[in-house]
Amino acid sequence: MKKKIILLGTTWPSRSGGIATFNERLTKALIENGDEVINYTFSLQYPSFLFPGKTQLSDQPAPEGLDIRIRVNSVNPFNWLAVGREIMRLKPDLLLVRYWTPFMAPCLGTIARIVRKNSYTRVIAIADNIIPHEKHFFDSALTHYFTRSCNGFVTLSRAVLNDLKKFRPLAPMIYTPHPLYDIFGKIVTREKAIKRLELNPDYRYLLFFGFIRDYKGLDWLLEAFGDEKLRSLPLKLIIAGEFYTSSEKYLKIISEKNLQDYVILRTDFIPDQDVANYFGAADMVVQPYKSATQSGVTQIAFHYNKPMLVTDVGGLAETIPHGKVGYVVNPGPEAITDAIWDFYSNARIDSFTANVIAEKEKFSWGTMVETIEIVMNKIVLKRLK
Repeated sequence: MKKKIILLGTTWPSRSGGIATFNERLTKALIENGDEVINYTFSLQYPSFLFPGKTQLSDQPAPEGLDIRIRVNSVNPFNWLAVGREIMRLKPDLLLVRYWTPFMAPCLGTIARIVRKNSYTRVIAIADNIIPHEKHFFDSALTHYFTRSCNGFVTLSRAVLNDLKKFRPLAPMIYTPHPLYDIFGKIVTREKAIKRLELNPDYRYLLFFGFIRDYKGLDWLLEAFGDEKLRSLPLKLIIAGEFYTSSEKYLKIISEKNLQDYVILRTDFIPDQDVANYFGAADMVVQPYKSATQSGVTQIAFHYNKPMLVTDVGGLAETIPHGKVGYVVNPGPEAITDAIWDFYSNARIDSFTANVIAEKEKFSWGTMVETIEIVMNKIVLKRLK
């Protein structure tokens, strides 16, 4: 049955890395399912003094075929009331809310509460995180406020599902894996990618991709990469992504470990049209996170048939079968070094790549759409009891 759905969360022209990409791709999947979808996105996502990057706005053209309404101011309570009333009057069958940080809880939770006053619209949150990576004393209270505004939940990792049960143990909720990011273009051969990025074809390349935050463990990766054992390999590390924290400690490690000739810094925002080239050039994608729930980078790597190295934190290991599509290692530099050495010394790239191609069939956008529908049905049944 065709549904009227409003997706409340970051989309163009806001720039929020994987969150905006996910929301836009999910919108297309819902439309393909026969639903009518309207995106409500931010006119102001973060006050400038809280935003760690260079700009909050995308310089990409608007995605084609999407109804995007730029309405939401994350710090203006009067705006929340107005947006909530506007959506309430539209009377969608479903309000999908993307939740990833307690900072957004007052805004998103207030809008959801107002919308529910029409006694018709069901509210489902798609939760990236419940307990954030970078914690503050007020996180629990804000998360409690937001989660009480929703009828049901979809989580992108089992770790988040377990966190959510502490706040809403009786609410309908389902975990489903983060679908593939398949919107950055077709696979690019290593030869073409290296030429486009002006890299030396005599070297092999590892990739650290995405916004650089302290919890993502780039310092561990640099420490690992400085190990003398790896210097015998014709190997370089590409760091592709904008610093969302101070770059000082990372540059210091590069200097102290004499890695200037082995680390390639591409630390501006990576536009969509360049993503395929970075993954095409890499043999393996490394995610040495210190804390995590799940990661959209994993799903980009799956799309481009790339083996992965992740640390065993949060939900990262849930989608990376160790020794099959890559490595799940203990947190810290030593284990990362050992996995990189094993990957190249035992020539595992071909076998891991073949396994990635088989494994990625699990991560479809159709499954995400079906999961949302299941949660909706559970909410209806709960109301009837």
